[in-house]
Amino acid sequence: MVTDKIKTLAITRAKVAELEKSIATELNKELAALPAKYGYANLPDFFAAVSAASRGKTRGPAAKAKAPAGKRRKRAVITSETKAKVKSLVESGKTGAEIAKAVGISLPSVQNIKKDLGLVKPRK
Repeated sequence: MVTDKIKTLAITRAKVAELEKSIATELNKELAALPAKYGYANLPDFFAAVSAASRGKTRGPAAKAKAPAGKRRKRAVITSETKAKVKSLVESGKTGAEIAKAVGISLPSVQNIKKDLGLVKPRK
């Protein structure tokens, strides 16, 4: 009974190895075809284009679709309700990051609220 399972395992491992080999072969073929697929005559030109794209040097309509530089988030208004919610979440054992996400404020704001409410131990 155990020997049958060992034989089945060996057969399955051989099939997996064969499948991995065929996947690697197909992947190599697909990777080799990428330059031609994207209109490049040779590999160095394709690498140069990929390298330029990874540095953020895009051309065409994609370059104009970037978000405007320097746009800032709207400042959070800390109300007594926000402080109460932070206090209850602290008491329930949530981390600062979890609280910030749940309440919709930044982590430093959570820390400031905890400090105001006396929920943080003072430094020595």
